[in-house]
Amino acid sequence: MNGPVYIIEEKKLRRNLQLIADVARKADVEIILAFKAFALWKTFPIFREYIKSTTASSLSEARLAMEEFGAPAHTFSPAYTDDEIDQMVACSSHLTFNSLSQYERYHERVGDSVSIGLRVNPEYSEVETLLYNPCAPGTRFGVTADKLPEQLPADIEGFHCHCHCESGADVLQRTLVHIEEKFARWFPQLKWLNLGGGHLMTRKDYDVPLLIHLLKGLHERYPWLKIILEPGSAFAWQTGPLVSHVVDIVEDKGISTAILDVSFTCHMPDCLEMPYFPEVRGARHVDEEEASSLLSTPSVPLYRLGGNSCLSGDFMAAWAFDKPLRVGDEVVFEDMIHYTTVKTNMFNGISHPSIAMLHEDGQLELLREYTYEDYRARMD
Repeated sequence: MNGPVYIIEEKKLRRNLQLIADVARKADVEIILAFKAFALWKTFPIFREYIKSTTASSLSEARLAMEEFGAPAHTFSPAYTDDEIDQMVACSSHLTFNSLSQYERYHERVGDSVSIGLRVNPEYSEVETLLYNPCAPGTRFGVTADKLPEQLPADIEGFHCHCHCESGADVLQRTLVHIEEKFARWFPQLKWLNLGGGHLMTRKDYDVPLLIHLLKGLHERYPWLKIILEPGSAFAWQTGPLVSHVVDIVEDKGISTAILDVSFTCHMPDCLEMPYFPEVRGARHVDEEEASSLLSTPSVPLYRLGGNSCLSGDFMAAWAFDKPLRVGDEVVFEDMIHYTTVKTNMFNGISHPSIAMLHEDGQLELLREYTYEDYRARMD
């Protein structure tokens, strides 16, 4: 493949899936895939060997669950609409309302075959980046305890609480204190509790035994509740890179920028939003102070990495490489499968990376290649 490509590695994906399946079995919980982080549907046959369900936040994701994963979704949307609610119900096993007003508007259209839930806000989250903090003051997500009636409507069977982002088990331990303090008095009226996503159990330093211990403790305290987790990143964490290429090297004020055939704003948006500094193979990221000192050290190849779009800020700084870069060299961004592949866009119409899978037998299979027709169809 000559152009840029996302490569998902089957061996690493199965490693994550096996760990997640083991946690689900040992803790007696259900762990489902959140499409908002990973939705490469050509890999779903592999997922079905380990999990049974997925979670959707839109009609398109709900249809993907039914039509490609082969099972109805656990669905949550900040706001359902008149023209989509019936289709979303048809694609769902569980449907969670974000507010009491949404519940009042639509609950009678759900029917008996779908379990209704309500998203709640424990008013506690350790997510420091406000862009990703669902419990920040003024949040549009969930109902706080002071707004709930003592007796829930009879058809509300579950609570959904999401307040993590790539968090550890210790964060869940502290968060559960607030969830139970705020909402445990309603648990006898419920059948299930969805603890949302952000549980990064496949990260190397994640305390998996603590997670299992915490979930078992929940079962002991509330044995009638089915516990559900819906991580996204954990499934595709460290499962493959984005391979790009140097197309030019420009210099200004002593700063060298390697312009690539990919874009941060188009193909790696979290790098600018979070900001998240990815690992680059054969290089190390350096902070602004170290970068300034290295500018006077010609023996260290130091580069900004620039995207190939017209956005002035489509770059990240700075990386010290093992050797000088040349036009045509590969620049490999590690861990670029989760979130990136679902958040990409075609701004500027620049070449969109292909998607491939590296199978366990070493064969590289091209899953998807993007063309001008894909760009044109978005404007049709």
